Amino acid sequence: MTTARGVAALLATFLALLAAATNARAAQAPVKHEIRATLAPREHRIQVTDRVTVPPGLVAADGSVRFSLYSGMGIRVSDPAAPVPESHAGPVPAGSDLGARSTTYRIYLPPGRNRFTLTYEGAVFDAPAGIIDAEGALLSGASRWYPQVQGPDGDALVAFALQADVPAAWDVVSQGARRERATADGRTTITWQETQPQDEIFLVAGPFTEYVLPGGPAVAMVYLRRPDKALADRYLTATVRDIAMYDKLIGPYPYAKFALVANRWETGFGMPSFTLMGPTIIRFPFIVDTSFPHEILHNWWGNGVFVDYSGGNWSEGLTVYLADHLLKEQQGQGAAYRRDALQRYGDFVRSGRDFPLKDFVARHGEVSQAVGYDKSMMLFHMLRRRLGDDRFLAAVRGFYRDDRFTRASFADLADSFSKTSGTDLKPVFDQWVGRPGAPALAVADVKAAPRGEGFRLTATLRQTQGGEPFALQVPVAVTLEGKGLAVWWTVRMDGATAAVSLDLPARPLWLEVDPEFDVFRRLAPGETPPALSGLFGADKALFVLPSEDTDARLAAYRALADAWRNGNEAASRVVLDDELKALPDDGTAVWLLGWDNRFRREVAGALADQGVVLTDDGLILPAGPFGISGHSLVLAAREAKGSPLGWIAADAAVALPGLTRKLPHYGKYGYLGFEGPAPDNVLKGQWEVRRSPLSVPVAQADGSQPPKGPAPRAPRPPLVGP
Repeated sequence: MTTARGVAALLATFLALLAAATNARAAQAPVKHEIRATLAPREHRIQVTDRVTVPPGLVAADGSVRFSLYSGMGIRVSDPAAPVPESHAGPVPAGSDLGARSTTYRIYLPPGRNRFTLTYEGAVFDAPAGIIDAEGALLSGASRWYPQVQGPDGDALVAFALQADVPAAWDVVSQGARRERATADGRTTITWQETQPQDEIFLVAGPFTEYVLPGGPAVAMVYLRRPDKALADRYLTATVRDIAMYDKLIGPYPYAKFALVANRWETGFGMPSFTLMGPTIIRFPFIVDTSFPHEILHNWWGNGVFVDYSGGNWSEGLTVYLADHLLKEQQGQGAAYRRDALQRYGDFVRSGRDFPLKDFVARHGEVSQAVGYDKSMMLFHMLRRRLGDDRFLAAVRGFYRDDRFTRASFADLADSFSKTSGTDLKPVFDQWVGRPGAPALAVADVKAAPRGEGFRLTATLRQTQGGEPFALQVPVAVTLEGKGLAVWWTVRMDGATAAVSLDLPARPLWLEVDPEFDVFRRLAPGETPPALSGLFGADKALFVLPSEDTDARLAAYRALADAWRNGNEAASRVVLDDELKALPDDGTAVWLLGWDNRFRREVAGALADQGVVLTDDGLILPAGPFGISGHSLVLAAREAKGSPLGWIAADAAVALPGLTRKLPHYGKYGYLGFEGPAPDNVLKGQWEVRRSPLSVPVAQADGSQPPKGPAPRAPRPPLVGP
């Protein structure tokens, strides 16, 4: 029985908890901005009046509110009191490296009041965090162009109505829904409104041509700097298609519209309800079906559920998995996509470069992409394989439903996925998010012997990376005598070794360990074909120039070498081919430059098992003969001890600057052909994997020989059909 005093104590505790919850909700409520902004592009200036309503939980006990504003802004009028500068905060944090500078202010409000109004103006030309000029305007939260109120964990979330006054020929884009548009007296006024909480407020303006397709879960919009109805129609149709797919897959689209906005720079930025993509990029025919769905999906991940960067950026990996990876999976290329991701990690993330996922904020090079995109993508794939498609999708939908318009971390993801799936996934997240590195697998002692009416297959799995082993669930595929397709098992591996023992109904002939690359790991030598990423990711590089080439080509090859060495001269050398007696085999990436390079036959010899034959005027490749006249040729190989080896040969020196720029974007390919001075890609492909060390024949007790290779595996259905 509970006493009266006990009841009173329970009631007091309940009220205290309720008050704490109320305060927490108040602190999470968005700051509301009513902004009127006038842009003067020729003067690079903006004038703003902002009526700010602050949730009570963000008003201090003394009535003060802290906010930051771009240091170039002069506050002319404030109501009810002039804000007091506290400090020059320097570079803006919160996951941005855009370098805007701000001043932190404190304003004191009368008792019971939680609203103030600022009028301020200033010049903004700190691209790309913020810029206003004759070509357009781009203002993000990183530029601190509006007063950003400070919460207990950084900038508070915001909601807003934005009225922007711009030149008559201009248009304005921001988040949410467009409410008004009017043109008079040589000026255009446009109002955008977003009532849902946001991370920041964007203002994008410029001389756009607008295209609109209403209907569906959201209005589809396109803003181009050069009119092109056919191009706009392709993106409008794709917008409706992709939003409908993700709306069904994940949950309701969170915004009133989605707009493709042609940026002035070649970018691929995903903002809430719109994307800024480069004017050249959007005209590549494949972008609408590859990169564009990725940007749309960011409205669920990153711009629908926001990222708490203090614990790492999860949104890129989840977006890659449900956009880029899903697209390849729908085309039957999911395993190849995962293999390429693991190969990038192995090629670029070498000793001393690795870091845990919890430290990933944004991409700033190949290493951060391999961790923040590829490793994170593989984490979600492993979760799917562990849970099964139905429970995985339920977990994805539950996370979106429960955390929409809030900031979430990897820890929140773990809690949400665990709750929805009914499985404690915290140890999985702790391992893959909290520690760097990756396992490496090897298999040995693969044997089979009769047992009863069937057979027993035994083998030993080992983790060879050293250090603390990872807890893994390793899929294995077994080819059985008389069966058309391989069969699957999962081996649990909690230590450095695991004994495999499988009782099978028929004679096992072949064992494949993780043949479809379902486990995040460092690939074994031989599992992947030679590719350019192996050369670009090496710690050391040697550029071997052709001593007997023309002066023009020799100078162009040297310029290529210098460009790729930039910033890493201490770990790279440039020599002429007549200065070497032999090529190094110590792991150095060797680039052979020039058709007349004295070592070109070493590349052809290293690729002989791929069917490559060197001729007088070109090569015979898997795709057929390729002549050097009028062309540029690029090959990736490995020398006998595994060191990466590359060969670049151009018929014309004028093609080499283009190759210098383009080749780093072709990292997954083993051979490439280009044509003309641009040059234009006319041939690309990957070498075949001849023999994986994780795909082995089973030794038979009776000494019989297995077939030459494993049986095919049944195709897996994609997570969702196209």
